[in-house]
Amino acid sequence: MSALIEQLPVLLGVLVGTGGTILATGIADRSRWQRQQAVRWDERRLQAYIEFANAVKEVHTYALRVADLNALRQGVDREHALARIEEADIRRTKTWESVLLLGDAASVTAGREWRAAVTDIARYARGLTPAEFDLAAAIDHANETRDRFYQAARASLGIRGVAVPQSDWLAGRFELPSAPG
Repeated sequence: MSALIEQLPVLLGVLVGTGGTILATGIADRSRWQRQQAVRWDERRLQAYIEFANAVKEVHTYALRVADLNALRQGVDREHALARIEEADIRRTKTWESVLLLGDAASVTAGREWRAAVTDIARYARGLTPAEFDLAAAIDHANETRDRFYQAARASLGIRGVAVPQSDWLAGRFELPSAPG
């Protein structure tokens, strides 16, 4: 019995050490798993934001071409461009679902505003807006909402720094017609 009592402190030390090791390993594994999950979802969120932004920009670009606002003044087949707007709009709708699923509230709100602003320009290109529709204001609004979406997306992903806003030089390159082409 005295041998057991002599060994009791050593035995307790081993038990406490083993318990501490198991606890520390569990905490470290849990932290590692949580970091991996965060990175995994950040990658998916980034991909959703990129795909959505590309689809919205495609709708925007073709709508401006139909409205004869392409800064390069390339000849544009209106029917072909309208068909491309429809295709891009389908992609935009599909990618929007990913943003809704993975995006934070600020990114979803900013994305919704950008999407609506570009939809107004696409409606103008299709000839579906009232005569008093102000295309220049709509383009400015679309650029502002795009910048807000990029800022919200960057914040959602933890990207530091400020997103670069629309270039004044580029925005000034458009010659605005009075009616869709």
